Amino acid sequence: MLRAFEAVARMGSMRKAADDIGVSHTVVSRHVRNLEHWMDQKLVTATPRGVVLTAAGETLVASVTRAFRIIANTTAELRPASPRAGLRIWCMPGLATRWLTPRLSDIEAAMGSVEISLRAIDRLPDFAAHEADLMIGFGRFDDLPTGARRLILPRMFPVASPAWIARNGAPADLSALAQAPLIHEESRQQWTDWFEAMGTRLSAQLRGPRLWDANLGFDAALAGQGIALVTRLTAGSEIDNGRLVEILDSKVRLGGYYLVAAPQRLGDPTLTRFERWLEDNLPRE
Repeated sequence: MLRAFEAVARMGSMRKAADDIGVSHTVVSRHVRNLEHWMDQKLVTATPRGVVLTAAGETLVASVTRAFRIIANTTAELRPASPRAGLRIWCMPGLATRWLTPRLSDIEAAMGSVEISLRAIDRLPDFAAHEADLMIGFGRFDDLPTGARRLILPRMFPVASPAWIARNGAPADLSALAQAPLIHEESRQQWTDWFEAMGTRLSAQLRGPRLWDANLGFDAALAGQGIALVTRLTAGSEIDNGRLVEILDSKVRLGGYYLVAAPQRLGDPTLTRFERWLEDNLPRE
């Protein structure tokens, strides 16, 4: 009964809950009714938009969810390891796409029989819900998640394509750069921070589109749409082969990559091996 109720609360629908736990809609509905009868409390209310929890339902689902997570954690710890272990890695999209993906065969060779699963995403996983085994995130090193370990603090610098420079000319100084079409992520804050780190206080709003994703900004720079902020991790090969050109000389480091692992897998030899591979292969610029 509790399993059916938790699925209904999580999915917001009797039918979706039935699909989620692999039983019929009728069985889920009956379990929820029986639970309400046993508790002598109304737990859910049907609305045109789906199932809504009552106050009693909200109270119960909070405890049920915690209890299920405790059970899941305990069984995961006690269950014998699979003959083919897995490693689920979440990683910031830019690093995942531009640096980790081209090295997957190297990672697999270093990890032996471990099955690698890589997801490009910019939020921390819910380790309690077993969403991932580890996360490679990006942030300021003075404000990292609990248990995170610093990996690399890369230099961040502006680049543009040769085609864009041929049309517009390379900005000669910071003042000219501030007036150029800059490629932003979800806000203009990163570029603003970069200029401040370079000792320039902006007197006007920066120009350029907001693309909400580092990969989109990177591709826009390659396509000659403006100037983007990159690191050697994400743009090293394109700089080396001449598809992108560094503009001005800078040593700004706005944040760094860190690694945080699921608490239940701390000390796991598989994670330790992957961390060692990162240490051996991350560039130090």
